[in-house]
Amino acid sequence: MNIAVIGGAGYIGSHAVKLLVERGHKVLAIDTLDNGHRRAVDPRATFVIRDCGNTAALAAVLRDFKIEAIMHFAASAYVGESVTDPRKYYRNNVSNTISMLDAMNLTGIKKLVFSSTCATYGEPEKVPITEDLFQNPISPYGQSKLMVERILMDCARAEGLAFAAPRYFNVAGAALDGSIGEDHRPETHLIPIVLQVALGQRTHVDIFGTDYPTPDGTCIRDYIHVWDLVEAHLLLLERLKAGHGLFYNLGVGKGYSVRDIIKACEKVTGKSLPTRESARRPGDPPALYASPEKILREIGWSAKITDLEQIVGSAWNWFKAHPHGY
Repeated sequence: MNIAVIGGAGYIGSHAVKLLVERGHKVLAIDTLDNGHRRAVDPRATFVIRDCGNTAALAAVLRDFKIEAIMHFAASAYVGESVTDPRKYYRNNVSNTISMLDAMNLTGIKKLVFSSTCATYGEPEKVPITEDLFQNPISPYGQSKLMVERILMDCARAEGLAFAAPRYFNVAGAALDGSIGEDHRPETHLIPIVLQVALGQRTHVDIFGTDYPTPDGTCIRDYIHVWDLVEAHLLLLERLKAGHGLFYNLGVGKGYSVRDIIKACEKVTGKSLPTRESARRPGDPPALYASPEKILREIGWSAKITDLEQIVGSAWNWFKAHPHGY
């Protein structure tokens, strides 16, 4: 297929581009490079700079490349920032997605995989989290993603859109061949932060909250390897049906605590990593991890890279080779 990856120079988008070209698809990577990195884009893909908020410009390039389907990763994704600057999140994540849908409508594209998030569940009533739980986001970031989910459902009913909206848990790791990895600025993800301590770029790891009702008192999260995640995207793309939406949790189905992550990073790097205990951050639930049963039952997907040290090891290989990112 001719597939456009919007946000194709970002962390997850660049891995999707790499996977798609390796599986024989013709890929158009689209990014503004506001947060993405040109060097992250597989050279076998075509790359263009476009803002999906510009409907006419986006429609023109989609038409020129005869695009048949879209994977949409472009979004603002810092939960804390969304609280202090909500308009940015509703503009980038909701308004710009509507603009993209307008461009799809103009060019007759009816297939879409949209990156959603477990943040749409807010503070869930139980774990593991199943797809039928009530969605009650506690941040503008989560709200913006849930709004798009509902917009997509309406478009499917009204226009025959075929879409999937996988809800991510914590995405981690790097391409197993070491070619691309994670380079956020600022970095807020736990595994890269801990590995930056191992590289001597930070003095310590902050542990926010040690009194949670968990085995070691720290927060528990589900970590899914980025390659497993993008493989699920391709599988979902192949299963789309006109007028229908697919909603699945993408996670391993097991949670690891903050201290578990630090221990795994110490084992992989062979270094002792200093920590500093701090107060809880507002809005951090004690435990968030997925039930991946639905996607296994209905689509046949399950994560392959589930060993925490292997996930951390792939990230460490990238950071050692690229200590200053791209």
